Amino acid sequence: MRHNRRLRWAAVPIAAVLSLVLAGCTQAQLNGFLPGFVEGEAPVTNHTERVSGLWVTSWIVLLIVGIITWGLTIWAVIAYRRRKGQTGLPVQMRYNMPIEIFYTVVPLILVLGFFAFTARDQAIIEERFAADEVDVQVEVIAKQWAWDFNYVKEDVYSPGIQAQLDEEGPAGSIVESELPTLVLPVGANVEIELQSRDVIHSFWVVDFLYKKDMFPGKTNYMSIVPEREGTYAGKCAELCGEYHSLMLFNVEVVSQSEYEQYIDSLRDLGQEGQLSAEYDRNQNLPGTGEPELQEEQAE
Repeated sequence: MRHNRRLRWAAVPIAAVLSLVLAGCTQAQLNGFLPGFVEGEAPVTNHTERVSGLWVTSWIVLLIVGIITWGLTIWAVIAYRRRKGQTGLPVQMRYNMPIEIFYTVVPLILVLGFFAFTARDQAIIEERFAADEVDVQVEVIAKQWAWDFNYVKEDVYSPGIQAQLDEEGPAGSIVESELPTLVLPVGANVEIELQSRDVIHSFWVVDFLYKKDMFPGKTNYMSIVPEREGTYAGKCAELCGEYHSLMLFNVEVVSQSEYEQYIDSLRDLGQEGQLSAEYDRNQNLPGTGEPELQEEQAE
């Protein structure tokens, strides 16, 4: 009875401290210090909070498991240490069924839980908009070592070049104004088609908390709703050759009116139409004429 009373008295200050700590957490801390969050503002995309929630929940669970594991390890080291005057080996036990069941079942539950929540969130994030729900359709084409952007519905394009080093700035700095820039309207349903002209690349906008690989001959998709205006850094996240580190771009989320002005500016530059696959380096992919050549040789 006295033992339970002590536990209650110990739990009160612990709970109070935890409440104060959690109440004082900033937006960044509550979201695991991940990018894409600003105090008092909306997340960058409609998926940002979901990714953050999966991440924070996972490390909290693993932190609890770690504390329990280290606590039991330290307790065993102290409780079963060799005492003064003891000699020989301690009593050996071959097995303990309750403990063995515990450390088999608990990790299994954790693995299944992580798998289930990850699969659930990934299915939601990967779900594409219906064709009639898409407001903006952009074809992003990766190439060594830059990016091309086709705005499909508007029938205009924006070609990109590799990041240029700023000779007048600090060592390693780049000319930001010359980076390829993908412009998106805030609040719009955006479908991004991802393709590659040469090798495997990966489309990664850091603040989106999500990236996706780009394979030659295959189209991948991302469906997002940008929810906060701003400029967000992007890069290739798959080692793709000598100048991989300079394969950079920006994403600018702007108002609808600013987006329409940007599209008009591309038309004024004469960049109407779409950049096609004729610029792809891989011209021997299936369906490009090789089977016909084989048939001619057979004849």
